[in-house]
Amino acid sequence: MNSFVFHLLMATPQGAEGAQGSGGALMSFLPFIAIIAIFYFLIIRPQNKKQKETQKMLAALKKGDKVVTIGGIHGTIQTVREQTVIVKVDENTKIEFNRNAVSGISNAAKEDKTEKIEDDKDAENSGAEEK
Repeated sequence: MNSFVFHLLMATPQGAEGAQGSGGALMSFLPFIAIIAIFYFLIIRPQNKKQKETQKMLAALKKGDKVVTIGGIHGTIQTVREQTVIVKVDENTKIEFNRNAVSGISNAAKEDKTEKIEDDKDAENSGAEEK
């Protein structure tokens, strides 16, 4: 008796065998395809974009940039080498880091650059007004 009930529960209904053709296979993979697309657009793509921006920033490091390391140390770049940078932390303290240890350019440096650009524009404008 138990095997008869089990057989009835596990058997596919008649006519359902033809309905599980190619359309059924596509519909069963559709959720997996949607999940992969969501992961790509929400996780993988932004991460790749951020990694490219970081590589550009590391390649553009130059003497005088105010930087922050991944350890949280703030300083000014004194020397830029192929694989390392020497960061001046204090008056007499210089530390050598791998380029990859620089997490970003300090906000203070960005503000200084924007102020300098604005000052240069103001000087150009005042020079043009005097003429």
